Amino acid sequence: MHRRGARVGGLLRYLYGPGKQEEHINPRLVAAWDGAGDLADLEPDITALGKRDFRKLTTLLEEPVRAGARPPAKPVWHCSMRLAPEDRDRVLTDGTWGRMAREMLTEAGLATDAEEPGLRWVVVRHNDDHVHIVATLVREDGRTNWARNDYPKCVKATYNVARRYGLRRQVPPADRTAHRRPHPVEVSKARRKGWSTTPRDELRKRVRAAVAAASGEKEFVDRLRESGVLVRLRHSTTNPDQVTGYAVALPGAGTSAGEPIWFSGGRLAPDLTLPKLRQRWGEPPPVRQPGLTTRAARVAALGKAAEAANSAAEEIRRTASIDPAGAQATATAAADLLTSLARAREGERRGALHRAAEVFDRAARDLNGRTCQPTSRAYELGAMSRLVAVMGRISGDEDTYAALRLVLKLAKLADALEQVRAAQQRLHQAEAARAAATALRAIAGATRPPVTVPLTPAVTPGPTVKNDRRAPRSR
Repeated sequence: MHRRGARVGGLLRYLYGPGKQEEHINPRLVAAWDGAGDLADLEPDITALGKRDFRKLTTLLEEPVRAGARPPAKPVWHCSMRLAPEDRDRVLTDGTWGRMAREMLTEAGLATDAEEPGLRWVVVRHNDDHVHIVATLVREDGRTNWARNDYPKCVKATYNVARRYGLRRQVPPADRTAHRRPHPVEVSKARRKGWSTTPRDELRKRVRAAVAAASGEKEFVDRLRESGVLVRLRHSTTNPDQVTGYAVALPGAGTSAGEPIWFSGGRLAPDLTLPKLRQRWGEPPPVRQPGLTTRAARVAALGKAAEAANSAAEEIRRTASIDPAGAQATATAAADLLTSLARAREGERRGALHRAAEVFDRAARDLNGRTCQPTSRAYELGAMSRLVAVMGRISGDEDTYAALRLVLKLAKLADALEQVRAAQQRLHQAEAARAAATALRAIAGATRPPVTVPLTPAVTPGPTVKNDRRAPRSR
């Protein structure tokens, strides 16, 4: 899905041009709206100078916009359909691509048959593995189709098309469990500054670590400030003593004028708003655990956490079908435990365990940022998370081996979560749980004594800013 625009002609010139990201080979139309006529008549003519004349096609696409009562300021809708790497050994015909695009648009509510006035659109192909769809968002009868929620609709429709056409790689429909991705402007700024990640991603990691280590709102805010994060509380307009939200910012990552750039919890991830965090902590909040100063105490605490994680894995398998809310609360608390363990093991280094915790958190998140009331098992895991958070850095051999046992138990819990998400048809999260389990076992295998055969590590998501390109978006 691309940003909406105002000039159809400019977009067509680019699609028929040489290309910037990749070479455009033999650009041509492969489908158009019902009633458009023969594709050969729509194809932009080549002039005597060897250039394309887009005026006729541009005029046809813009006619409903010019005749519309109140057309949108940016009426040009642009989308791409691309084969996954697993399917690129297949070269689909122009007719197949045209039918696939038409079916996707129809299911998404953007294309209609000739008897119903709909949008005007065309499909342009200039490579073997993908096509571009260009539409204007004013119908033949002058009404605007605002294409609201077009992204999840198109993803779901593309999934169904891939199944019907027997493609091997079928991207599951979007489930709205991914965190908010940085804006391209944020990525560009981080690249210019030489940062390894954007302020939004860094803040999300610090906020999650504070959530996992806190038992309530006050401790959460204190831990954020201790980690170097600027915190601004939002108060109710009717009751100034009531806190209704918060925003965070990173020092040194503000505007050119030196002003901090604030992010509310909801702009970091859908489940990090203050009301959802309050529900996640529950009432009354558990008592904060004291610091663990001796190695024996830390080993014992990690052992208790491993037992709790093992029991939680068995409980999720046993009760997910009859108590999905309880299983969800347990999974969320387990994600907090892994976040605290990653910080205790790696500190600010952001190594493999941090990356595995990020993937596990995606698998454990509920749909649309919902939060379930904590159960007794969730309270137990939450207490273990806070216990691990206050024990300090894990450094000695005994501490490390105890931590690795906990890592393996959390991998077992990730296996259970994968089964639950697959049964719920939440395939993005099932894939994330499987990747987290593989990564956790790889971490444990890579740091065990040499007599143990190491497991093959799985690929886990890298930083948002990497080299000169933005990381692929997680849906």
